[in-house]
Amino acid sequence: MSKKQSLTYLESLGHLETDIIISKLNPSDVASVACVNTHLKSLAYDDSIWSSFCKQQLNLSSPIDPQGNLCPSFKAAYGAWREAYSMYPWPLVRRVNNVWGRIRSWLTDNFSAVLPTLRKGASEDDLNQLEESLNVKLPLPTRVLYRFCDGQELSNDESMGRVWRNLCGLLGGTKNSVSLMPCVSNGLITTEQDSESGSKQDGMLLWLEEYVRRLEMGFIRPRQEGNIRSISLFPEEPSLCSVATTSVGQSSSCALFLPDLSELKKETEKYVFAYKIRFSLKPERYVDYGRFSDSGVLIQLHLIIKSNENVVGEINEQAMIDKLIIRADDGVEFVCLGRMSCPTLPGSVEGSLTFIPTRMGGVRGNPIMIEVAKVPLLLPADYIF
Repeated sequence: MSKKQSLTYLESLGHLETDIIISKLNPSDVASVACVNTHLKSLAYDDSIWSSFCKQQLNLSSPIDPQGNLCPSFKAAYGAWREAYSMYPWPLVRRVNNVWGRIRSWLTDNFSAVLPTLRKGASEDDLNQLEESLNVKLPLPTRVLYRFCDGQELSNDESMGRVWRNLCGLLGGTKNSVSLMPCVSNGLITTEQDSESGSKQDGMLLWLEEYVRRLEMGFIRPRQEGNIRSISLFPEEPSLCSVATTSVGQSSSCALFLPDLSELKKETEKYVFAYKIRFSLKPERYVDYGRFSDSGVLIQLHLIIKSNENVVGEINEQAMIDKLIIRADDGVEFVCLGRMSCPTLPGSVEGSLTFIPTRMGGVRGNPIMIEVAKVPLLLPADYIF
């Protein structure tokens, strides 16, 4: 049946049947139906239909345009979105809208202080000037990402107090004004082929989708380090980090590849990794020589670095005894951050933490060693964080 025949058939149906059929059409077909006659136009203009389109395609629960302004109807809102992004493939616009919506939703529930730092989207003129200044042709997905959000900007207003000065950024915990610009120099703006659909995709968009997936799954989480709260890019799930548990405490450790510091042309320090170790005492009080202790002082970190099962390096750090008292009842973890290198891969790092039990505010008891489970040192198979 041709499109003309289909429209003629619609005219012959009753009001209820026509309503049901129109509700199953896509926006383009509904617009075509509206051009047939006055009766079908009134049905096609029913705002409940356009409300459904806005919800399904843009996740809008109210009729707002891309700038957040209220429109007189859902039909007007849908038209405003299509017009604003008419130069881009609509499926791509919906995909970018979805990823930014997921990020904002996660921030609302878990890190709302970041929301005011998100900039409004860039204009087409802004993007054209950016391309000219960088002498780079941005892929379409990258342009659409900028159109929705031009990165972050942290206020320098002293009246905001320490909140702004200590607030770390959304992408990697940056303290200063940031945008998505670092992705240009870090090689994230690369076009890749989608193996399933065959369509061209953008490394920067793929990276952001994976980033929010890890946030939603709890693989990466906000962390408080002193007065600074940030999103830690170190994975915290057992599948992505190593965990060791003993009768007195638990340690978790992980490593991240640092491409900017790695020099593959070097003979020794080719691959550089950042490591993070978290340690906490169990809530239960433990016994040392017949006496109960519920706190300890960390005195040493010992790590062994291996490359192809051969020892290639060692880290020995003596802790500051008066600074690292760990208590089992306050929920505070000891965090150790550092950097190491490995000449060849695959590699690994493992070791131990040593602490002394404390009682009555003083150091009492013999040293206790806690295992730092073996962490593999590998190049990321897909995404670099």
